[in-house]
Amino acid sequence: MSPRPARLRGDDGVASVWTATAAAVLLLTAMVCIDVAAAVRARHIASAAADLSALAAAGRSVDGPGPACAVAADIAARNGAEVTGCRLDGWDSLVETQTQWSGLLPVRDPASARARAGPAPVDGGGAGFAPP
Repeated sequence: MSPRPARLRGDDGVASVWTATAAAVLLLTAMVCIDVAAAVRARHIASAAADLSALAAAGRSVDGPGPACAVAADIAARNGAEVTGCRLDGWDSLVETQTQWSGLLPVRDPASARARAGPAPVDGGGAGFAPP
């Protein structure tokens, strides 16, 4: 049996392979973390826009669904989102918003949120609140 050539003995150069592998794993992890942070931020924007739009629409619900939803769309646009659904249910307004976001990975569905706003329900008795 002949001895192994000198270049096949030992583990010279293995550190370079491990370093390249570790760098690739760290890069991929950083990309995923950046995308998750961007998605969470987009969800917060959509949620805040839905909340504020629903409150604005509820405030204008006496004018009817057209003006109420126009105000909701304006508030959503000012907050970086768009209204995808708006309707009145009595004095309550129901608003759905969505916002686009960009990330490093190709998975980019829009972030969406819903909100409902209106006057507090009135019950017939005083059982809900008793002064001290």
